Amino acid sequence: MADIFDVIADTTRRDILALLLQRHGGAGTSVSEIVAQLGLSQPTVSKHLKVLREAELVEVREEGQHRYYSLDYAPLEDVEDWLIPFLSVDYADDDVDFAALSLPEQAKAVAGSVGKVAADVTHAVQSVTKKLRP
Repeated sequence: MADIFDVIADTTRRDILALLLQRHGGAGTSVSEIVAQLGLSQPTVSKHLKVLREAELVEVREEGQHRYYSLDYAPLEDVEDWLIPFLSVDYADDDVDFAALSLPEQAKAVAGSVGKVAADVTHAVQSVTKKLRP
């Protein structure tokens, strides 16, 4: 099974999770509804739903040939537990086991790549903005 951070690192999968969150409480969301809402192809949505299923982030209910997906919050609790110390203003360094918060190597590589792309885009936008100023 893929690491939860690898699974949620993908923008399309996060979009699917967000859509399922918006529709929480119903009988689930069909693949065709996800396709229509996100403007993606059915094979693309199915591929990402498979990854989300394997990570146990979604539950599927089958009715004949139709599949309805809903969000399963349980695996996200691991992400929440990892994030809480970073979001808490009042935590003391003495109370945090930073070794336990360490990201897996693959997640570190993904985070590094995302950070580099963000820095490159920020630099490019700033450069263009400076050229446009009178």
